[in-house]
Order: sequence, then structure tokens, then C-alpha cells
Amino acid sequence: MKISKEEVVYVAGLARLEIDETSIDSFADQLGKILEYIETLNSVDTEGVPPTFHAISITNAFREDEERKHLDREKALINAPETEEGIFVVPKIIDT
Repeated sequence: MKISKEEVVYVAGLARLEIDETSIDSFADQLGKILEYIETLNSVDTEGVPPTFHAISITNAFREDEERKHLDREKALINAPETEEGIFVVPKIIDT
């Protein structure tokens, strides 16, 4: 499928991309090849094939939420390099 220079410039504008004049022909050729491949994929018989959302099966690796007793403040702070009035002291990152 042949893509015109005007179509390449139009698509680049939609994507807010600036392309130089020397690259337009190359992009037109590449986009044409991509569209030809899509046409090939469209001709494949997928009757009876369920939609696939992931290439591999995935499962949720999260544990169930369960209520537990929280960590004691002293135990949480015991290995902290610096504490003050029962809280962690960390370096200031944002300077206002």
C-alpha cells in the first residue's frame, strides 16, 4: 500500500512530530509496509479463536487483604539512622 507524502506529513502533525523533508519518503515507505502487513493479518481466518489480551496467561500475584496488628513504633524506628520525636528523619529533597 502506497502512502503519500501528504499523508505522512498529516500523520506527523497529528502526533505533533516534526520531520525533515528528507525523511518523508523513508517514512512513507515504512508506513506502507506496515499497512501491507496489517492487510496480511486481516486475511487470516480467526473464526472460532477467542480474543487474546495477553500473549501469556497471567494471574494476580497479590495476596488477599487481611487485618493484622501493626508494627510497634519503637521496633519500626530501631534501625533508622536518625529519628526525632518518634518519626523518621530524612534529608530534605524539595527546596522551596
